[in-house]
Amino acid sequence: MKLNSIIIGEGDPLLILHGFLGMSDNWKTIGNKLAEEKDFQVHLIDQRNHGKSPHTNEHSYELMAEDIKEYCEQHSLSEIILMGHSMGGKTAMLAAAEYPNLVEKLIVVDIAPKYYEPHHQQILDGLTALEDADLESRQEADMLLSEFISEKPIRLFLLKNLNRKSEGTYCLKVNLETLKNNIEEVGKALPQDKSFNGPTLFIKGENSNYIKEEDRPKIKEQFPEVIFEEIANAGHWVHAEKMNDFYKAVVNFL
Repeated sequence: MKLNSIIIGEGDPLLILHGFLGMSDNWKTIGNKLAEEKDFQVHLIDQRNHGKSPHTNEHSYELMAEDIKEYCEQHSLSEIILMGHSMGGKTAMLAAAEYPNLVEKLIVVDIAPKYYEPHHQQILDGLTALEDADLESRQEADMLLSEFISEKPIRLFLLKNLNRKSEGTYCLKVNLETLKNNIEEVGKALPQDKSFNGPTLFIKGENSNYIKEEDRPKIKEQFPEVIFEEIANAGHWVHAEKMNDFYKAVVNFL
């Protein structure tokens, strides 16, 4: 599997994994700052079935963790810093646990290693409507999506998946069929016997309920060197909502 990525800067390798239905572009601003101000070589990666990376019929954390190992081999990377948000956070957790000699430090953004019930159905219904429609403009796509999702920021995030085809119509970059068929995989827990003993930072948004107080003991069991950071007045997309505070927390840890 040859994953698509945007590589910025020179220095110690820092790989960033987006969340479900996201892509490497979502992290460009933070990636640029880390490369320019802190001298990291930042790899913004499209995970399989997302962005410009290959589409397959399979989607699981085991495969995505393997994809990261292969990516590092292809780019001759070692002693990486691995950061992931939401689904990307679970990929990062498993990759660090499976390949501890590869990962020097781990940053997990607003996700716990526990099981989550599928909760993206409305979003998937909206994207299915987009895929089935013969769209001629982004405004038309936004109007259609608004029938499923009222929050404008979430619609803007999802509309980044629109890709203009040569004849002027639009298609989705994301492999919607595979993601819908494997939606149970996205919520899966990190196996109980998997752990990572290296330096680890878990960042949560104050207004997000993805990481709860009662999750912390379990996180500490699997990630004994963990530090917790909470970003005030931020939700699940903590890195977008409170970028400066998020950036500061990451830099302090690194």
